[in-house]
Amino acid sequence: MSRGGSDKTDESLKRTNLMNFRSLLVSSMLLRVFLIIYGEWQDAHMEVRYTDIDYTVFSDAASLMASGESPYKRTTYRYSPLLALLLVPNTIIHRSWGKFIFSASDLLVGLFIREILKLRKVPEKVCTVSVMVWLLNPFTFTIGTRGNCEPIVCAMILWIIISLMKGNLSQAAFWYGLVVHFRVYPIIYALPIILVLDSKLFRSGHKPPLEDWNTSNTEKKTVHFSILAVFKSLFSRERIMFGLISGGVFLACNAVSFYFYGHEFLHEALLYHLTRTDPRHNFSIYFYHIYLHYERQFSAVEKLISFLPQFTVQLALVFSFSKDLVFCMFLQTVAFVAFNKVITAQYFVWFYCLLPLILPWSRMKLKWEGLLCIILWIGAQTHWLLWGYMLEFKGVNVFLQLWMASLVFLAANTFVLVKIIQRHRFSPLFRQYASSDRKNVKKLD
Repeated sequence: MSRGGSDKTDESLKRTNLMNFRSLLVSSMLLRVFLIIYGEWQDAHMEVRYTDIDYTVFSDAASLMASGESPYKRTTYRYSPLLALLLVPNTIIHRSWGKFIFSASDLLVGLFIREILKLRKVPEKVCTVSVMVWLLNPFTFTIGTRGNCEPIVCAMILWIIISLMKGNLSQAAFWYGLVVHFRVYPIIYALPIILVLDSKLFRSGHKPPLEDWNTSNTEKKTVHFSILAVFKSLFSRERIMFGLISGGVFLACNAVSFYFYGHEFLHEALLYHLTRTDPRHNFSIYFYHIYLHYERQFSAVEKLISFLPQFTVQLALVFSFSKDLVFCMFLQTVAFVAFNKVITAQYFVWFYCLLPLILPWSRMKLKWEGLLCIILWIGAQTHWLLWGYMLEFKGVNVFLQLWMASLVFLAANTFVLVKIIQRHRFSPLFRQYASSDRKNVKKLD
């Protein structure tokens, strides 16, 4: 076949792949629109509401903001004022405005997943399957349509990864500062991001080289850092710039919020999450201890000491896997949720958005090992929910059994995480310049 004929075939294949992805995106959009409309009907006609209770909190806070009052007058609103501002049209246009915004962010996550994988030259078929893991996941397509804001956070995190991959450091830093203000938990990604900002890779005006999907890497690698070397290179131009921009955006957002809403904002949106103690039953292993001792005031030390296991695990993961940035972020998020003082189902979406990005590098087969991990994780969660149902709906005193179910759930999370690490093909996000390559780097688009 002539070269011209080959080029035409490649172009035709690209168009077909793009059409397939667009079809997936359109069908996913129609599914979400249908669920939002159906949710309105269920809320009006059935006792069990489709809409998440958090969405009612968001909407009430937005209504207060629209009338010139503080959104923090709404009990349990513990988010950035930006979220309430984003949902002000709920009171002007339609109460489902926020659901459409969250669902649009959900679709944007699917688009960003494909973009990240394509940048690393992952085959189209693998890309499509990975995107489907997000877009067609019943948990993810219901969380936005029920009115949960987490898809916005997921979209921002993926956009930060894309910006880093394209060498747009200032843009990545801006969005990182904004997302930490919007939702505090992404602060855990600060250290691995700082560690990968190697001055040899991030040069002004150049795109950092990426490690391709098909790069042979059969050795099981664990990256260890010399603490001395890290501190010596810590104050590179790129790291200082990222820190100053992201920190500046974070502080600016907080300063504006504090100017308008004062200590209410400071306590509800920031400090509350550091010292939160929730006596209500949830997946966390800490809930039972908090429930038993809730009547006495916990000291600040007691509230903060539960962060020690999280902190230890986070450091171990970062210093072992930070070169493989996306994989490291996935591990961090799963571990952060598993060891958190409060765990609700919505937290799972924090790592769901990163899961499709690591699947192409996994050697785990769906049959049988992958299936075992899925069944074990869902089974442990279902086991907990059964005891939770007995307590909440039947009024049976099963607190001890529920706490034991939380221990089982933690063990299941740990087992699955270890299996994922064992079956992962280590692949640094950025490729080090070879000496012969240093004059032939790609300019930014």
